[in-house]
Amino acid sequence: MKNSRRLRLPGFALAAVFSFVVSCALTSCEGVDTYTQPAAVRVIDASYAASAVKVNLEGALFAANLVKGAFTNYGTLRAKNGATVSVAPVAGGADLISSNHTLLPGEQHSILISDSGSTPATYKVSLLDDQRTAAPAGHSAFRFINQRTKAGAVDIYMVPGGVALANAVPIVSDLAAGSFTGYVTLNSRAVNMIVTAAGTSKIQYSSPVIDLDGGEVRTALIMDTQRTASSPVMVFIGSDVN
Repeated sequence: MKNSRRLRLPGFALAAVFSFVVSCALTSCEGVDTYTQPAAVRVIDASYAASAVKVNLEGALFAANLVKGAFTNYGTLRAKNGATVSVAPVAGGADLISSNHTLLPGEQHSILISDSGSTPATYKVSLLDDQRTAAPAGHSAFRFINQRTKAGAVDIYMVPGGVALANAVPIVSDLAAGSFTGYVTLNSRAVNMIVTAAGTSKIQYSSPVIDLDGGEVRTALIMDTQRTASSPVMVFIGSDVN
C-alpha cells in the first residue's frame, strides 16, 4: 500500500483527452424560464465495446471524443421530461443507442454509457442523480460504480496512511457488477482507495494517496483492465462537487 505518489483529486479523473461541447443551439439551452431552474448534466463513458463516441442531447452535440473512463464537465440545460439522449461513433454512422430521460430542474445528473452484455455488443444509457451540495466540513462523499463485469463483485476500502488492509473495514462490501452505491460519507484525510474481489484480501487496485480536505463529492468508476475474470481493475474518479 506504500506509494510515494500523492494525488489531489480530481487529478486522475479522466481516462483520455476528450472534447467537451455545450451548444446553446440546443433547445434546452435557450433562455431558461425565469421560474424554472436548469438541470446540470455530464456524461460518464463506462463502455468497453464502443470506440470513441459523441453524445447528442435533443439533437445537438453535447460532448465528443469520449472513450472508456471519461467524465465530462457539467453543462447546464433546460429541465425537461423525455429529453432525447443519443450516442453515436465519432467516426460517423448510425446511433449506437437513443433513449429518453427526465432532466429535473435544479438537479445534477450523470448520463452513464455502458454495455448491455449481449453479443453482438449493444449499449445502454442510464441517468444517475448526482449529489449537488458539498459534503459537511471535515467529511468527503464518494459514490462507487462497479463496471467490473467480468470479475464480478468487489469490496472497497478507503484506508488511512499507516493502516494495514488486514486492519481496515470496507466502506462498501459486495458491490455487484453493473451496480452502484449511494453517496458514502467518510472523514476527510489522506487515504488509499483499495479494491478487492468481494470477500477476499486479494487486491485488484490500490490508488496513489488521495488527499481529502473536506467538502469533496466524488464518483468512482471501477472497470476491468482486461476482459478476463482474473484481471486487475482500474478506477476513474470524477468530481461532482468541489
